Amino acid sequence: VQLQASGGGLVQAGGSLRLSCAASARISGVKRMAWYRQAPGKQRELVASITAGGTTDYADSVQGRFSISREVVKTTMYLQMNSLKPEDTGFYYCNVIQGTVNYWGQGTLVTVSS
Repeated sequence: VQLQASGGGLVQAGGSLRLSCAASARISGVKRMAWYRQAPGKQRELVASITAGGTTDYADSVQGRFSISREVVKTTMYLQMNSLKPEDTGFYYCNVIQGTVNYWGQGTLVTVSS
């Protein structure tokens, strides 16, 4: 199974983007779905997550601006990003945890200009 992330691009500060991540086949027994990002020269960090039960969690830096959602049947997740800031720039990776198995998408680049 592969994860395909899309939706990245260049946007001005204050703008919005919606990222999508779709699995090539349905993944059953998903424990958690999440978005990570990696800015140039920095470590990968958790941006947002959603558990099997629907509980969401966000990094402090994106709280109130980003929203994660998913479609369980299609093993698809989304990240709605509003009020983007230059510091949101980076590669965004989707992640699915199924038991002890970690699936990663290839990353989609988000660039926010000031």
